Amino acid sequence: MNRVPKNLIIAIDGPVAAGKTTAARLLAQRLGYCHIDSGAMYRALAWKALKQEVDLSDPRSLLGLLAQTALELRPAAEGLRVFVDGEDITDVLRLPKVQAAASLVSVHPKVREELVQRQRQLGTHGGVVMDGRDIGTVVFPHAAVKFYLTASLEERGRRRYQESLQDLGTLESTLEEVERRDQRDMGRAASPLKPAPDAILIDTAPLSPEEVVTQMEEHIQRKLKS
Repeated sequence: MNRVPKNLIIAIDGPVAAGKTTAARLLAQRLGYCHIDSGAMYRALAWKALKQEVDLSDPRSLLGLLAQTALELRPAAEGLRVFVDGEDITDVLRLPKVQAAASLVSVHPKVREELVQRQRQLGTHGGVVMDGRDIGTVVFPHAAVKFYLTASLEERGRRRYQESLQDLGTLESTLEEVERRDQRDMGRAASPLKPAPDAILIDTAPLSPEEVVTQMEEHIQRKLKS
């Protein structure tokens, strides 16, 4: 693979359980880039809101909480670590209740605006692979390369169920929750989930994470040549 400039911004978007974070982490490792999981910010805020019993439907209270929160993303050998007020909370952010709460938090425009500003600051100097739901459309609309990963609802529900067998109910209830997440993400007024017009679409259902990343590297090379 030819050398990739060290200052690109690569955006990866897609619905829940499409494989964004895994692909973004692997791609960042291969390129020597920093991986930033933008969703971790929403989950971190949701975790603190749950902990302090803040109303998830009240954007003013959430903004006040965010203003009082020291949120830090630190690269580590095993992947990104998330710290809230100095506490490493990485391992609790994938709990179903935290992810469900994050989906509710993310619908508020003012909350999104504040977190988008923080995400842009993290990617100011490039050399980042950032994944989320509005990276290529809102956070970095001028990103050098944009990807949109997807898979069928059934495939994504199966993945989510297998990720958290001990935390979730039945496969059917997991499918229903994933579908609700899709509806919230795609139907919200602020930064709805959708592919950027110039995003490269990849169906991850038939592919391993390594195969997804190989396709991404090939697209990046073609983009650079053109």
